[in-house]
Amino acid sequence: MPSVFLEVIELVDVVKADGRREPFVREKVTVSALKSGAPPEEARAIGEAVERIAYDGMPSGEIRRRVLEQLHDRNPEWEENWRIYDRAVKKRGAAAVGLPAR
Repeated sequence: MPSVFLEVIELVDVVKADGRREPFVREKVTVSALKSGAPPEEARAIGEAVERIAYDGMPSGEIRRRVLEQLHDRNPEWEENWRIYDRAVKKRGAAAVGLPAR
């Protein structure tokens, strides 16, 4: 009889700035990393790294900070690309992501 491995996935909710809760979706992190210039394998690694540290009730701002840390550690240009996108498209400044302005 073949053995069956089941992966237990813990459902984690993220708390948005307005208090809403929504499920953590690793693919959102991965897509953000891709849009920042990370190649697919690096973007997936960033998504997995953030997913490993995610916990139920984690504020979305903390996820943002963790993504930025991962981007910076791999390539500071990717972090800067993310910041530019965030300011231009999402209209968020440094204060909104809890980081000093550059």
